[in-house]
Order: sequence, then C-alpha cells, then structure tokens
Amino acid sequence: MNLVHELNSEAFTAFHQHVMWSDMIGNLLGLAALALGWRRAMLTWPVQLLSGAVLVAAFWNARLGGGVGKQFVVIAVAGWGWHRWRRGRAGDGRLAIRFASWPERAVLVGATALGTVAVASLFLAFPTLSWNPWPDAYIFTGTLAAMFAQARGWVEFWFAWLAVDLVGVPLNFHSGLPFSGLVYIVYFVLVIAGMYAWWQQTRRGAPAVQGPTDSPSTTTVAEGVTA
Repeated sequence: MNLVHELNSEAFTAFHQHVMWSDMIGNLLGLAALALGWRRAMLTWPVQLLSGAVLVAAFWNARLGGGVGKQFVVIAVAGWGWHRWRRGRAGDGRLAIRFASWPERAVLVGATALGTVAVASLFLAFPTLSWNPWPDAYIFTGTLAAMFAQARGWVEFWFAWLAVDLVGVPLNFHSGLPFSGLVYIVYFVLVIAGMYAWWQQTRRGAPAVQGPTDSPSTTTVAEGVTA
C-alpha cells in the first residue's frame, strides 16, 4: 500500500465516528505548531509545513477542495513565514510583534472577503472541488490571512485564527473529520491564550529595530524567541 492510502486508513472509532490517521496526525502537528507560535518559537514554521503536507491527504479523501488548497497554501506560507521570522531575529535574536495599522487591517479584511468570494465562485463553477463551497472557501482564505498576519508578527493573526475556528469546527464534524473538529476546539482555547500573551507583550515591549515593512509607531519586541 502507498503512503497516502495508509494515512487515509482508519486509526480508531469513537462515538460512531471514524478517525483517519491523516486527520489525527496532521491536526496534532497543527496543534503543536500553534503552541509553538504562542511561544514565538521558530520551530512553529517547519511543524506547520509538515502538518499541511499530512492534511492534504485527509481533505482530499473528504472531497474538500478548499481544505486541500488551504494545506498547499499552509506549506507555501510556512516557508515564507519561516524566512521572515529568521530575518526578524537577525542580530539580536528578537522577534518584532506589533498591532497592524488600521489601513493594514482594512487590507487584510478586504482581501479575505474578496478571496472568499473568488474561491467560492470557483467551487460553485466546479462542484466536484467542494460539496460545501462557502464555508470551505472562507476557511481557505481565512487561514491564508491568519498565516500572513503571523508571518508579519501582527497580534491580529490570533483574531483571524479565531474567526476561522468558528466556521471550522462545525464544518469538520459535518465533513466526517471529527478529530479535526475536536482539535479546532482546542485551537480555540490556545488562540484565546495566545492572543492574550501577544497582546500583553505589546504592552510591555521595548521598541524594536525597524525592518523594511515595520511601522515605527506600532512595533514592539517579543523577548525570548526560541529556536
């Protein structure tokens, strides 16, 4: 049997729900990546990359085209975010964390809305890509927005993840991915805790060395970034 077939085989059954290996392993890796992101650990990015690779198999098996596409985006953005964080801690080993400016927030929200409409239109035009186009498209673009904000060191990335979780929990249960749904509930708790931790850091932080895209008026430093 090939690796994809093995990943999409049943790991166990609980409460009449069949849990696949790919669903379980991929989401446990995603949970670990979120916890590492809370600690501002560089390892969050390679773990996110690996999680995305495993979850491609789970979403493909569930016929959720948006989920498959989302994981390819996760892989691509994880590589980019890894690069940005390495640049952000060059020299003194510190990572800049800040609130986005209002124009940046407007662009993030607007791009998420337009992206959701565009991706949902694609799914509606090609129904085989997704059986639930609008939520699937929203999760796809919302995840992209969250990871983009995380790579930039914006506190708002936690709010973006929270918005994704509110749709992701019911969609995953309804799609036959119960482990994904349960993990999204744990994500929700971690997101609240991580949001508070990053928020507090911006209140305590000292001014950071400015990068090419940082806003001098809103940037603060997160201490103790781990490798």
